Amino acid sequence: MTSSHDMRAWYVPVEVVLLRRWIVAAFLVNVLLLTVDYLRADSQLLMLGIFSCVLFASLRASLPEVNNQLRRNVSLVLSAALLGIAVYRFMVSEPTVFNIWIHCWTLIPSGLSLLWLSGVPVTVWTSRKLSDSAIEYGLMRNVSVSKRYHSISTHITLLHFVAITVIPLIWIIDIAFSEGNALGGQIGDSFTTDHFTKILNGDSFWTWFVNSLIVSIGTALLGLFIAIPAGYAFSRYKFTGRNASMFSFLLVQMFPGIIILVPYFLVMKTLGLLNSHLGLILAYCVTALPLCVWMLKGFFDTIPRELEEAAELDGCNQFQVFTKVVLPLSTPAIAVTALFSFLAAWNEFLLALTFNTSNDMYTLPVGLASLISSTGQAWGDFAAASLLVSLPVALLFLFFQKFLIDGLSAGGVKG
Repeated sequence: MTSSHDMRAWYVPVEVVLLRRWIVAAFLVNVLLLTVDYLRADSQLLMLGIFSCVLFASLRASLPEVNNQLRRNVSLVLSAALLGIAVYRFMVSEPTVFNIWIHCWTLIPSGLSLLWLSGVPVTVWTSRKLSDSAIEYGLMRNVSVSKRYHSISTHITLLHFVAITVIPLIWIIDIAFSEGNALGGQIGDSFTTDHFTKILNGDSFWTWFVNSLIVSIGTALLGLFIAIPAGYAFSRYKFTGRNASMFSFLLVQMFPGIIILVPYFLVMKTLGLLNSHLGLILAYCVTALPLCVWMLKGFFDTIPRELEEAAELDGCNQFQVFTKVVLPLSTPAIAVTALFSFLAAWNEFLLALTFNTSNDMYTLPVGLASLISSTGQAWGDFAAASLLVSLPVALLFLFFQKFLIDGLSAGGVKG
C-alpha cells in the first residue's frame, strides 16, 4: 500500500505542474519576439519586452513548493507585474492582429498564473499540511483536470502551426486583391481584381502556362514509361549489378542539381535542345527518375508473388502478368509517382532559367521571376500570378487525394 509520505511527495496541484512548463514556453517565445521590437526600433517596447523576459524567468524560479507560502506570494507579485506590463504594452501598441498575438504571449500566461496561484488548490497546498483524504482528492482531481488542460494546450499548439502555414497564404491573397502594388498595408483594406485581369489578359502568362503544362505532362509520362519497368525489374529479378545500381540511384540524389548544371547545359547545347520542350523534359526525367524508380520498387515489393504465379498457371505469359495483374494493382503508386514528377517539373526554376533564353519558351516559375524588375516590384501582379500558378496544383492534390493516401501507405514497411 502507498504510505502517506509517498502520497505527499507525489501530490503537486496540476496548475503548478502546468505553469512550470507553460512559463518556460512563454519565456522562450517572448525572447524570440524581442527581435520584432528591435526591428521596429521601438526602444520603449524593447525595454518592456526585456523586463517581461526577466520577470518570466524569475516567476519560473519562484513557483511555489509544498508548505511554502512565501514563494507563492512572490509568484503572485511577479504575475501581477507581468500582467500590468502586458496590459500597458497592449494599450500603447496598434491594434493589429499580429500585435494582439504578440501581447497574448504575455497576457495569457501572466493572467493564468495569477488566477491559478490564487486559487484554492494552490493556496491550501502551500499554506498547511494536507490530510491523507485531501491528498487523495487532489490526486484524483489532477487526473481529471489534467486531461482537459492537456487538450487545450494541444489545440493551442496546433493552432499556432496552422497559423504559421495559413498566414503567409492570407497575406499573398490580400496583396493579390488589394489596389496598387504595395507589399504591406492592412489586410482587407481594399478589394480589386485588376491584378488578375492584367495577368489573364496578357499573352505571356498563357504562353508560360502552356510551356509548363507541356513540360510537366511530358516529364510525368516519360518518367513513368521508364520507371515502371525499371522498378518492376529491380523488385522481381536478381541480376548482376542490381544492388550497385540501386545504390547509384541514391548516390545521385545526394548531389544538388547546380553541380551538374554546366554539364547539362553543354550536352543540351551540343544536341541542339536549348530553348525546346524536349530538352527540359529530358533534363527533368534524368533528375526525377531515381526517386520514381525507388517509389515504384517499394510498391512492387508489397504485391504478393503468389498472384503472379497464379496468373502464370492460368496460362498468362510474363508480359500479360505484368499488364493484367501487376499494373492494375499498382494504380495508386503510379498515380503518386506521376503526381510527384509533374510537380517537380511544374515548380522547377534553375534548369528552366538556364536552358531557355527566349520569353516564348519560359515556364511559369521563370516567367514569374521576370515580373520582378530592377526598377520596381509589381507585388500585386506577382501575387495574383502566384495564386493562378498554384491553382492547378491544388486541384491535382484534391483529385489524387485517394491515390496519395493509398500509394504512400502501401509502399511502407509492413510489420
